Amino acid sequence: MKILKITVWVVLALFVILQFIPNTYPEIKKSNEHDLILTGDVPEEVALILKTSCYDCHSNETRYPWYAYIAPISWLVVRDVKNGRGDLNFSEWDSLKSRDKIKLLDEIAEEVEEGNMPMPIYTITHGDASLDDVKKQILVKWTEDLMNDILGE
Repeated sequence: MKILKITVWVVLALFVILQFIPNTYPEIKKSNEHDLILTGDVPEEVALILKTSCYDCHSNETRYPWYAYIAPISWLVVRDVKNGRGDLNFSEWDSLKSRDKIKLLDEIAEEVEEGNMPMPIYTITHGDASLDDVKKQILVKWTEDLMNDILGE
């Protein structure tokens, strides 16, 4: 019993100490002049899906929930946002070259069709971000239409 009590106190102390380790959160910007949705290439239905299911990790408009400030979860959230923005940042869409847009649109369609995006760990706490078959079809069709529009330029 005494060992259990000591173990609990040690774990609790470590948890408290972890909270003091600094974490650098990616910057949040509310004004993004190169944002995909602002380009006018996104129907309202698609914009809503993107905002709900993608923008927290793939834009400069990340909404950090309360648990994103508690270590060690905060480290995972920051890592995922940095990686997400590094792979695809919708806030910088209009500054990309056409060939890069086409490549990203193809990757979006593939990731959505395969069920890799949004990440399953994200949808655990963001149930509304889950994509059913209808939403997946809407996103995939939109990516195909936009790729065709870009190729037709």
